[in-house]
Amino acid sequence: MTNDHPTATPNAPRIAVRGEAHIEAEPELARIGITVTARGTDRRTALEDLTHRNTHVLDLIKGYGDAVDTTATGALSITPELTKRGRGERIRTYHGRVHITADLTDFTALGELTTRLADLDLTSVEGPWWSLRPTSPVHAQARQQAVREAVQRAREYAEALDTTLAALIDIADIGADDPTMSDRAMPRAMMRTAAFAGAEPEPAPALDLEPQRQRVRAQVNARFTMHPPTL
Repeated sequence: MTNDHPTATPNAPRIAVRGEAHIEAEPELARIGITVTARGTDRRTALEDLTHRNTHVLDLIKGYGDAVDTTATGALSITPELTKRGRGERIRTYHGRVHITADLTDFTALGELTTRLADLDLTSVEGPWWSLRPTSPVHAQARQQAVREAVQRAREYAEALDTTLAALIDIADIGADDPTMSDRAMPRAMMRTAAFAGAEPEPAPALDLEPQRQRVRAQVNARFTMHPPTL
């Protein structure tokens, strides 16, 4: 087995440290999941009703303009339900379902949109799931802070020996050399609400949704050489 890291010598002693950073920031996105369903005694009726409800939901979402960052339609299904009695396979009804996700940047509009969606017939809403954008500067801030902490920690070790750092050997994210390692998804707050067919209710007040602060973590391993101390 080869050694990727050179062996330390008395003339070039090494210091290996870990730098960590933990930053909390306000979320930039809120994602909600909308499931639209329909029922019908024949396949065409179920599909037409599902198409109508799906269009209505999309129009409602698009009506919030720039408050909505992205919208995406997921899986669509039309499933027959068989009768439990009688001989043979007889279809009792058809169930249609389509899933939609929407990412919002305006959290004031989020509460109103969620309430209006939940008021629709045979429509359920899940979320919100708060997050930062992948390109958020908070991620870079955390990485830079972790590197600065690693350098400071190495300097403190060197100062304890009455010497100073000489050079940086390498620096790497934790697990960068091990492809089997991955960060576990952090739990996110989730709200669930649902609406079902029935009498036309009075418009519900907009939900007051409190954004959940996001925790960003960065960890690095760093190796340095230091000038030989006098022991």
